[in-house]
Order: sequence, then C-alpha cells, then structure tokens
Amino acid sequence: MTHSPLATPPLMGLYLRLTCVPAIWGGTFIAGRIVSAHLPAASAAFIRFVLASLALLLALHLSQGLRALTHISRRQLLGTMALGATGIFAYNLFFFNALVSMPAGRTSLIVALNPAITLLVAAVLLGERLSATRWLGVGLALLGVWIVVTHGDLAQLMQSVGKGELSMLGAVCAWAAYTLIGRRVLQGLSPLLATLWAAIWGALFLGVMAVRDLPTLRSGSFTIDVWLSLAFLGVLGTAVAFVWYYEGITKLGAARTVVFNNLVPIFGVLLGWLLLDESVSASVIFGGGMAVLGIFLVNRVKV
Repeated sequence: MTHSPLATPPLMGLYLRLTCVPAIWGGTFIAGRIVSAHLPAASAAFIRFVLASLALLLALHLSQGLRALTHISRRQLLGTMALGATGIFAYNLFFFNALVSMPAGRTSLIVALNPAITLLVAAVLLGERLSATRWLGVGLALLGVWIVVTHGDLAQLMQSVGKGELSMLGAVCAWAAYTLIGRRVLQGLSPLLATLWAAIWGALFLGVMAVRDLPTLRSGSFTIDVWLSLAFLGVLGTAVAFVWYYEGITKLGAARTVVFNNLVPIFGVLLGWLLLDESVSASVIFGGGMAVLGIFLVNRVKV
C-alpha cells in the first residue's frame, strides 16, 4: 500500500520547519525592536552578522566542509560583495534605524512589500513581463501597506510618512537589489556559500561603520535581553532559518516553499501584540490582510 508523500515523517518534519521559518523571521522584528532601543544601528547589525557568519560557518562545516569556503571564483566573490553591500549592510542599517521609531508589527507589514517592489524593479529596469495576476498582487500589496502606513486615511500619506517609514522603504529597496543580484550570483554557487560570503562582506562593511559608535557605547546597553535578541537575530533569524528555507527549496521547489513567506507579516504583527503589547488597529488588520493577499498572488503565479 502506497502513502502520499505528504504523509511521510521526513516531509511532515520539513513542513513543520518551514512553518517555523516565517515565525522566526516575524520574531526578528521583535528582537530588532529590543536591540534598537539600546544600540546604534551599525553596531547592532555588526554584532548580528558576526554571530550569523559564525553560525553559517558551522552549517557549512557540517554540510560541505570548510574547504568549500574557497570553492568560489573571483567573479562570484565580487558578486557576494554586492550581496553583502545591499542585503546585509544597507538593509540592516535601514532595518534597525526604522525600528527605533516604529512598532515591530507595522514594520513587518511594510517589509511585506519586498516581493512586490522586486517584481516592479525587474519589470521596469530588466524588462521582465508580469502576468495580470501578479500585477494585481503588486497593486494589492502596495494598497495594503498604504492603508497600514496612513492608519486608514489614504489622503494623509505625506503626513503619515516619517523617518521610520522612509527607512523601511530603503530596506525594501535594498532587499530588492539583493534578490535581483542574487539571481546571477547564485548560478553555480550554493545558496549557503553565497549567503555566508555575503554575511562576511556585510559584517566587514558594518564593522567599518560601527567604529564610529565606539565612543558612545556603554556596557550597560548590553543587557541580557539585548544579547538574547542579537543571538536570535544572528543564529536563528539568519543561519537556522536560512538553512531550513533552502532545504525546502531543494526538496519541495521554490514555488511551494516561497508561499510560506506570506506568514511573515502575520507573525510579525501577532508577536508584536503578544510580546511588546503593541496595539493592532482595524487599519493594520485590514491593510495587512490585503498586503498578505497581494504577496500570495505575487508568489503563486509564475512570470
């Protein structure tokens, strides 16, 4: 008697891990909010990616061996430098700066624009053609985030956009660049190795910026909560979630795995409410739901 693949224990475990990935990524907004209240953005991001690089090195050692670190061409190395400059360096400076002034839940909903903005950039700059369903998804995601940002008053966009919102828009654009660059860089290079090198480059760039923070850092800023949050961001939010996510891509395919990303803003809002006592208004629920539906349509249909 044959069984459905979905009923096998290994695949059930994989689906469980893939459900944990958006929960972890939703939790990064909570951890980032805690860290940003105590540390400057560059210092927080630098420590995060030092920890992430160490965790990714361990993952590489366990899966491929550390010798795999040198299995990279000069062109690929330069490509990972571009990944580090966009998705690690720029994204995290914007990310931590935004969380200084924005609730974690609202921030996670703005990040929901990532796939929509990436598709828009690909369509405008790279000439990629999008289906009508994907254009609908992009429109719904943009409208949903607009509702969240303006608290439901769509006419008050300019008055509602502050430093935090602009920083998160910068983060979204940085991630779009990271994604599009990654399409080329990942050709012939494993995702784990590409991310490890990107994390190393990003940590180096962030370290240069963090030097400026040294005179202002105080030992009292490094509380237990801050260290736990940094460890969560670096180890779970970067290394563990990344390994599980790409395990899903390898075994289930990108189309089935990417659907789990739809849950990230939901977990972000829910955890912000549960752990940080952030309010959840009607505009957040309605706009967030619209944004999640838009993400689903963007991810569901191929270009």
